Amino acid sequence: MEFADATPAAEERTAIRLDGVRIAFGQKGQPAYEAVDATSVSVDESEFVSIVGPTGCGKSTLLNAVAGLLKPAAGRVEIFGRPLAGLCREAGYLFQQDAVMPWKTALDNVALGLEIAGRPRAEALDEARLWLARVGLARFAERYPHQLSGGQRKRVGLAQVLIRHPKILLMDEPFGPLDAQTRQIMGNLLLDLWAADRKAVLFVTHDLEEAIALSDRVLIMSAGPKARIIGDHTIDLARPRDAAEIRLDPRFHELHRAIWSELRAEVVKTYGEDAA
Repeated sequence: MEFADATPAAEERTAIRLDGVRIAFGQKGQPAYEAVDATSVSVDESEFVSIVGPTGCGKSTLLNAVAGLLKPAAGRVEIFGRPLAGLCREAGYLFQQDAVMPWKTALDNVALGLEIAGRPRAEALDEARLWLARVGLARFAERYPHQLSGGQRKRVGLAQVLIRHPKILLMDEPFGPLDAQTRQIMGNLLLDLWAADRKAVLFVTHDLEEAIALSDRVLIMSAGPKARIIGDHTIDLARPRDAAEIRLDPRFHELHRAIWSELRAEVVKTYGEDAA
């Protein structure tokens, strides 16, 4: 007689859920600017999701709502099934601009988050050294930010965020200022670190190729005002991936054509026909 396995398979939990979120800005006595219209998005706990869209469409604004840095005018933000009230403590946020302190070494910059959280300095420094090694900067621990390249500072930034072991990673154009080659190197580093524990990632980028190379899904936002999600594409490329080599895969080009066919119209709305 055969018996069914009594242990159920682990089910993915929804890490981020936006339900009918609308975001508006305005001063008292003036009409509000409606940046984001009623928008619903979900990201599972081990899913890598990117958002692409024209400049100024509200991608970063939506990310800030998930971080708890701004309160939606309407709708609901949930983190692991609970309404978000205040800052999202489960999330680490990597911005486009470096968040390193120029008067601190790479080691001290990475350890700072743990020290603020109350960890003894010796323990914080030991863990910071481990994270610097994981991002390939073990030999640069005592260097100051001005002694590091742009890519190296981004590695410090990644270590700063990941040392806190967030369950969610929010990334706003994190590799935007870097040259194309360094972006691909950073993309591979991010994929390697992400594969270790598969955090939920919400990644904002203007680079469609980068979004496809990294993600499980790519969301398209319409042009603003009243921007909203108008496309949701599953990226069915095998993992593990190389962020450079995957761009040679015929399926990558099929996905790029399909997504760009939707995105292009929104870009034209923002920049005009000459920019397309």
